[in-house]
Amino acid sequence: MKQLPPDTVRLLSSSQVITSIVNVLKELIENSLDAGASSIDVKLENYGLDRLEVRDNGHGIKAADTPVMAVRHFTSKICSHDDLQHLETYGFRGEALGSICAVAEVSVTTKTVADDISTQYMLNFTGEIVSQKPSHLGQGTTVSVLKLFKNLPVRRQYYSSTKKCKEELKKAQDLLMAYAIIKPDLRLTLVHNKVVVWQKAKVADHRSALLATLGPSAVANLLPCHHHQEQPEIFLEGFFPKPGADYSSTSSSNPDKTFIFVNNRPVHHKDIMKLLRQHYIAQYPDDPARNRYPTLVLKISVSPSSLDVNLTPDKTQVLLHEKEAVLTAVEALLVSLYGYRTGSDPPADKQLGHEISPLPSSPLQTDVSRLVIEQSVEMDDSVTNHSGKEAPKHSDTALSTAISSESKCMERLEDSVVSAADKSKDQLLAEDWSRGTALTDPLSREPLQPVKIHQPSKHNHSGSDEFKNPSSTNKKMFNAITEKRAALTAYDLISNRAMRAPLSPAALFEKETRAEVLREKPTASLQDISGAVHERWKNLREEDRKKYEEKAKKHLEHHDQRTKLASAEGPRELNVSTSRSHLRSQKRKAPQSNQQLLDELFSAQPQKKMKSPAPKPSQPLPCSVPALRLQLQRLSSQSSAAPRGLHLVNRLASQSAWVILCGQRLMLLNPFRVEEALLFKRLLENNILPAESLQNPIQLTDGSLGGAEYTDALCNMEKQSPELNGQIVFSDPRLVANGFKIKLTPGLTSAERHLEVTAMADCVPFLGLEDLREILTAVLHRKARTVQECRPLKVTNYLQGEAVRLVRQLPTNLSREDVEETLLRMEQQLGENNHTCIHGCPFLQHLSEIPSTDQEAKAFFLKPCCNAFC
Repeated sequence: MKQLPPDTVRLLSSSQVITSIVNVLKELIENSLDAGASSIDVKLENYGLDRLEVRDNGHGIKAADTPVMAVRHFTSKICSHDDLQHLETYGFRGEALGSICAVAEVSVTTKTVADDISTQYMLNFTGEIVSQKPSHLGQGTTVSVLKLFKNLPVRRQYYSSTKKCKEELKKAQDLLMAYAIIKPDLRLTLVHNKVVVWQKAKVADHRSALLATLGPSAVANLLPCHHHQEQPEIFLEGFFPKPGADYSSTSSSNPDKTFIFVNNRPVHHKDIMKLLRQHYIAQYPDDPARNRYPTLVLKISVSPSSLDVNLTPDKTQVLLHEKEAVLTAVEALLVSLYGYRTGSDPPADKQLGHEISPLPSSPLQTDVSRLVIEQSVEMDDSVTNHSGKEAPKHSDTALSTAISSESKCMERLEDSVVSAADKSKDQLLAEDWSRGTALTDPLSREPLQPVKIHQPSKHNHSGSDEFKNPSSTNKKMFNAITEKRAALTAYDLISNRAMRAPLSPAALFEKETRAEVLREKPTASLQDISGAVHERWKNLREEDRKKYEEKAKKHLEHHDQRTKLASAEGPRELNVSTSRSHLRSQKRKAPQSNQQLLDELFSAQPQKKMKSPAPKPSQPLPCSVPALRLQLQRLSSQSSAAPRGLHLVNRLASQSAWVILCGQRLMLLNPFRVEEALLFKRLLENNILPAESLQNPIQLTDGSLGGAEYTDALCNMEKQSPELNGQIVFSDPRLVANGFKIKLTPGLTSAERHLEVTAMADCVPFLGLEDLREILTAVLHRKARTVQECRPLKVTNYLQGEAVRLVRQLPTNLSREDVEETLLRMEQQLGENNHTCIHGCPFLQHLSEIPSTDQEAKAFFLKPCCNAFC
């Protein structure tokens, strides 16, 4: 035998810790959370294979710890194995950063509160620092991973297909969503190839975090719940689907929306997941709901000493020392919410070779389950009123408290039910079962009686036709018109509610395809369109046809549910004393008591003319435009100076525009165009593009710059003091603000001096030497001295886009104070001549002139209006 080299051992062990792109992202995010970060930005290039960067605003790494920050088994989280008994951090092994260094190129930029500037460290494959240099980044840590799996060609080949890469990007987004839910005060951003894929702002609580991640439609069907068990101490809290809610809106076909946390750590636990699915699926007898996963959040808090996290390298699986107690607590919470499960789990039945016939539950057990469900529904109704507005926030707290108290009550009742069932289990005989005396009430000890169905009495003839044959297919539901009948009367329309019939699969396909056929053939006739749609339906693939069949099935289920609800409400109250059969015998005439109302509603000519309303009292007030003008002249002569400038009048309710007074003219102001121009001007003057270091610096020569005069103009720009190695960095704001960092190595002659670009802005696409030449042209020929005059065209276009993007984030309804401040800044910064936005559109649109005499006022009000804004 031969001992493996250290490099091989390091690579083998690292490839087990870092198995995918998501593993790298998870380790870096957990390091940021352990550092107390409140903002994390994730940037990916080529799905993270070319570049993966995680930037946070945490405490940073101390300068004394940087030499060993990426060396294996160096960590600041724990000191010994005993510290795992009270672990409060996500990481603890000290292997993540060292393992990443073994399979990629890693650089770390960090800054603490005590540091003056940040420092960038380049690491080798062993995690040791090979070079360092100052950086412009703020407090926190930025880890950049380049060329991931560069020395593992098989694993790199695994991500060669676009499908695998997109799956990895989806897993990365799901990982960020999990941390966004458990950390509401955390701001997260995911950027792929300079495009924002997903982001979440800082929020106040877990419910707001769920709204930001899952959306309001999903959170509307979730209930907040919590449960506390004392021995052992276990805290459960989370958000669960409402009992009886539609499974299509509270579940999904994969478990990516089922979030389970143990001590704030996202984990995968098969037993807990199985328990959650069993109680959720038990509500729905339909087969389509059997293979779905509920949308929920479960947060389990146990003692750190009863939890073992060190099972797998990615720490997504944990070992619970009190596993049975945790499962019991979870089941108690689910029973209090959904009630007892009357049957066994369907997947388990399939695995067994025989069927299990469960015994009927006792009355006490049934009553308890019904009590819990009814209380849950009542609490749900109290949270949301009939107008659709949400109740106050304390309703959620009351609901959580009620569910917690119900869970304790359920545990006590469950014990009594189980003990009674155990006593009667041994005495269950076939003879007693046949006589109906096998099952007894545990309280009264009397045999259970069968369910009785009460029917209406014989003497009640009104509406008897509807209840004689409830299973008949020709039965007409109360309070709902489910289809177009041939003999609908006005009585039917008044006393019932119309309901649209469900669409068939072919009708759904025709509804979606007809518009597409019209776009392809605008001049086609209706017969041609119907024929084309019918031909496409015949040639439709089987899998696409199944999709429309599933949609039609959902439409039918929704229609049946609405019909049952409408039927349960019963007919609307009308003064009707005759039965429906009697109505049919009278040739569909409405009852005499409602005939007068029908005559008023459906008669062509009204019987009586409405009386004209009494004139409103009015009093004429004397008003004269010349007198008003004279009074204004007197006031203006008394004041020191006449009012000048723009004055706000009011905001248009239908648009985000303001009517302003400019002298004798009424103008329409668009404040967002003004904000665009002001912000673009400020960006041109003050914005500094961040320069990213180049792996291979670009050498500058007379040929690349366009001549010796351009090189001399560059060398005459402002520079810093020379460094210890003799190099000089240009500090001229005209270069730095445009994203160029240039170093000069002086020589005895101009031929011996050496110029190179060491860093360049990567936020502007295709920024290069031609843009540097554009800056030097402005300096050399136009004598440009300010940053605004030296902006290249690419940088100008980029800043225009940034100005538009930032203005779009403003609220649509600006207050009066904000608009007045915008007008003041416009007059101070833009002057009187520049009144157009960055796209050339004017700030102000002329509406009309204010009349100055009585004749002009009369002519103004008498002439027809042709203004589009009126």
